[in-house]
Amino acid sequence: MTDRRSFLKHLGVGALSVSALPVMAKSIFPAVTGKKPFFDISLAEWSLHRTLFGGKLDNLDFAETAAKKFGIHAVEYVNQFFKDKAQDKKYLAELNQRAKDNGVKNVLIMIDGEGPLGSTDEKERTQAVENHYKWVEAAKFLGCHAIRVNAAGKGTPEEVKAAAIDGLGRLSEFAAPHGISVIVENHGGISSHGDWLSAVLRGVGKKNCGSLPDFGNFYEYDRYQGVQDLMPLAKGVSAKSHTFDENGNEPQIDYRRMLQIVKDAGYKGYIGIEYEGDQLSEEDGILATKRLLERVGAEIG
Repeated sequence: MTDRRSFLKHLGVGALSVSALPVMAKSIFPAVTGKKPFFDISLAEWSLHRTLFGGKLDNLDFAETAAKKFGIHAVEYVNQFFKDKAQDKKYLAELNQRAKDNGVKNVLIMIDGEGPLGSTDEKERTQAVENHYKWVEAAKFLGCHAIRVNAAGKGTPEEVKAAAIDGLGRLSEFAAPHGISVIVENHGGISSHGDWLSAVLRGVGKKNCGSLPDFGNFYEYDRYQGVQDLMPLAKGVSAKSHTFDENGNEPQIDYRRMLQIVKDAGYKGYIGIEYEGDQLSEEDGILATKRLLERVGAEIG
């Protein structure tokens, strides 16, 4: 499965001159007024991955940063930034306290690097399922509602489908008594085909197993069709963004069309900001995405 950092190589975004940035910033960051959006906004930790990998921000400070710097009071952690802490109760208690001190809700943990849940090798698949157990327990400890996982595997689409149904099903069975949902993102490979992933999730057929549609992670599949395929099973939504035009819109993704699909599905949960661009700083990109969500969400009502 392609990891998140490699996605940056496939963006293909149009160039935006440096001289345009000050003009653009004025249109992106004005105060938003009007009706409240039909969803709540959370911040995906991956939006700050360069800052975190660069040692300029510690995972323990993520919740405070979300609240004080961006005015966002719900967060989505990424396990890469505390990978050896899943069973460290002292660390998790501190992480929890930092969130509570800043009025921040822990929404979910995004899990990568724990093995392919759709492996066609039964032993490897079983190991991957068991590797995720500690993150289910950590998510419960933090008060999250879900862990985000990947439906990865090598083989034909049908072979991986059968394996993923088994792996996700067993993990969901473990997670259910903990009150944790297992949600799958379109995250590269065959999982970025909305029809395939929705068929996998329907094959699992468990109430606590659903989708996390990402607006941007479709490469050989129509992104709007993909989100529409996955929304009936959605327990989270990821608002991917890369760049912005002079009007504060994401030129590659029609946010109005996307949010209308989300609303039409009856979804009223969190939409997580996941900025992956490099023409704005991570901070400005997060703020730009937030303003875009607030503006379009208020217009749709």
